[in-house]
Amino acid sequence: MTKTSPRVRPPASAPVLGPRALGRATLDRQLLLRRSPLSAKGAVEHLLGLQAQNVKPPYYALAARLEGFAPEHLSRLMADREVVRIVTMRSTIHTHTADDCLTLRPLVQPARDRELTLFRKGLGGVDPARLAALARELVEAAPRTMKELREALLVEWPDADPGALSVAARCLLPLVQVTPRGLWDRSGQVALTTAEHWLGRPAEPAPTPDDTVLRYLAAYGPASVKDMQTWAGLTRLREAFERLRPELVTFRDENGVELFDLPDAPRPDPDTPAPPRFLPEFDNLLLSHADRTRVVPPDLKGRSWAGNQAYRTLLVDGFLAGVWKLEEDALVIEPFGDLTAAQREEVTAEGERMLAVMHPGVAYDIRFGTVVRP
Repeated sequence: MTKTSPRVRPPASAPVLGPRALGRATLDRQLLLRRSPLSAKGAVEHLLGLQAQNVKPPYYALAARLEGFAPEHLSRLMADREVVRIVTMRSTIHTHTADDCLTLRPLVQPARDRELTLFRKGLGGVDPARLAALARELVEAAPRTMKELREALLVEWPDADPGALSVAARCLLPLVQVTPRGLWDRSGQVALTTAEHWLGRPAEPAPTPDDTVLRYLAAYGPASVKDMQTWAGLTRLREAFERLRPELVTFRDENGVELFDLPDAPRPDPDTPAPPRFLPEFDNLLLSHADRTRVVPPDLKGRSWAGNQAYRTLLVDGFLAGVWKLEEDALVIEPFGDLTAAQREEVTAEGERMLAVMHPGVAYDIRFGTVVRP
């Protein structure tokens, strides 16, 4: 029988980090306190991928974080197969480096296995090993849309639920979206093949959770075990944190929850200035912790969502402060509360910069919409 590591309660003397302190630390590691000179590939690697449910968010995410970024930098990486779009954390599409695609996808396979059990009623009589082998043969012969894959699998299992068959293929195989899907200013339907086939090399062994814990803390810390489990969509990560405890430092949040961190990671003064930032929908910053009060004030919880759709968000002073959208001729900014004259000026300047990077040569007005109230 495997022994589990005992859970250690944070000592009462562990330093307390409030929301501003946690927010500034995370913003620094998310490259949002100041723009980073990292390359687009270096940033995607540092951040362990970018949420990419839609095509454009990774581009806006990097524009907010990098000095000298242009959309073609990421688009070229995707065309050259140095980064790919694949379902990984939280069963959602992420843009990952090729190396991370081949390692992080195996790491989160237990979550894909759990997801597969939700569709077992529609898979009666279906042999998973046979399904995986046949699906691999199909998509490696030529990239397939989900519709094409479903129809081909139904020939083998005509009584199975079509949707369950395609979900099973996605859970069992590391399927990447091939280009031109994901390229900037290009269109293309979702067509899939295996990561190994697209990248021309086999998948790597899954990294130990310990390695990924350290990378997660470098990009998202300080953080609790539950925070990382929320980010990864995995469970049972406590043991990895306990193994690493001698190498880490610990804190508490204002509710007494234990937070882990790398000893030499940046933890800026809570009063460090945080410039405004325009973030895309589904940005990593808003999805990677169980407790999001380091970025989302409690009274604004849920305000960046409508149903299953996320809004593009605005940060002011390091916290969620509004939403924004691009209309045909204008960048429309809708704050959740009143901004000072100085804040409006800073937000306008940041909006102008974002437009110049993402839409050079296109004339947009910048308008502040009606303040959004609960």
